[in-house]
Amino acid sequence: MIGAVPSLTAPYWRLWTARTISFTGDSLSLVALMVHVADSTGRALAVALLLLVGDFAPALLGPLTGAVADRYGRRRVMVGCEVVQGLLVAAIAIWLPPLPVLLVLVGLRAIAGQLFQAASRSVVPELVPDAKLARANTLLGMGTNGGEALGPIAAAALLAVSDIRGVLLVDAATFAVSAVLLLRMPASPSAPEPGGSLLGDTREGLRYIFTTRLVRAVGLGFFSVVLFNGIDDVALVFLATETFDAGDAAAGLLLAGVGIGLFAGYLLLTRTVRLSMVTLLLLGFAVSSAGNLVTGFAWAVWAAMAVQTIRGLGIAAMDVASNTLIQQEVPAQLLGRVFGTLYGAIGVAAAVSYLGGGALLEITSPPVAFVVAGAGGLLATVLTWTALRRVRP
Repeated sequence: MIGAVPSLTAPYWRLWTARTISFTGDSLSLVALMVHVADSTGRALAVALLLLVGDFAPALLGPLTGAVADRYGRRRVMVGCEVVQGLLVAAIAIWLPPLPVLLVLVGLRAIAGQLFQAASRSVVPELVPDAKLARANTLLGMGTNGGEALGPIAAAALLAVSDIRGVLLVDAATFAVSAVLLLRMPASPSAPEPGGSLLGDTREGLRYIFTTRLVRAVGLGFFSVVLFNGIDDVALVFLATETFDAGDAAAGLLLAGVGIGLFAGYLLLTRTVRLSMVTLLLLGFAVSSAGNLVTGFAWAVWAAMAVQTIRGLGIAAMDVASNTLIQQEVPAQLLGRVFGTLYGAIGVAAAVSYLGGGALLEITSPPVAFVVAGAGGLLATVLTWTALRRVRP
């Protein structure tokens, strides 16, 4: 249940502040790099490659990065990741290399960021008791998504008074601040001494995921829902500009609707909402999928925005419930591998959804694409519910 709980610990708030600062910087530098690549190459494909390297490539290494998080101590891993990311961003800022080298550096930074995410999610149970996990994850989600929303605004303001190098150096500084905050956290007591091989640890994590019914059901359900519904990032633009013939500003409003709903969802979940994590997860799957399904029948921009805002509530519920369930049910020494694999798989699902959604939009229309995506997500929700009925968390 999510309910009123005592205040959280000082180490947790250091983690929260470090993650929020780090993700704000990530979002800020992404905007700067997209502008730089677009201006320097003049090619949309180059921008697409930048996004693909930053999101999809590190997702493929999720099981391996999760094993690193489990093997070497989470605080040490998080600090190391922030230092590495800061140095890589500083190198990009000073050098502004040609596109092939830039993509390599961005890919390396993204891998370090993937490792940081696995470690930072895994360390939460070490900082707060079980009764506070749901609230702790809710606040982490709010801070992370708030930072990602603030980043583009900050980037726009900085680019008005500085150049690309200046914006990237600000991002490098955010990683330094985050590392200092993380150094003040206690060392991870649950981290085992390294033993065996890293690949052996990775195989052990994958074996655990595929043989543990609860984790397998949550992971496959989350993957399937994102596989269908990830299309909305692409389809919303075409819904506004082609279906409603309302222009780019309307597309921005539709994309903002999800963000508003996401923030409202986290805010709601910080209050007393008495639901089991399994129920909250399934509710999140259903609301996020039904939101896309109903968007396919929207008759105006404002109606589609309202539905997408409600959909954002479901995405917040999915995030909090999945993180809390895993933290409660998975042994501490395996948390990094489970989180690394889960969110790596979700990254792959999102990339496949972008490609498949683009093809679907080419042969049908945005409303049809939304109906197909929502219906598929609801089917995945029903199948996940059937699987979870056989498991008692």
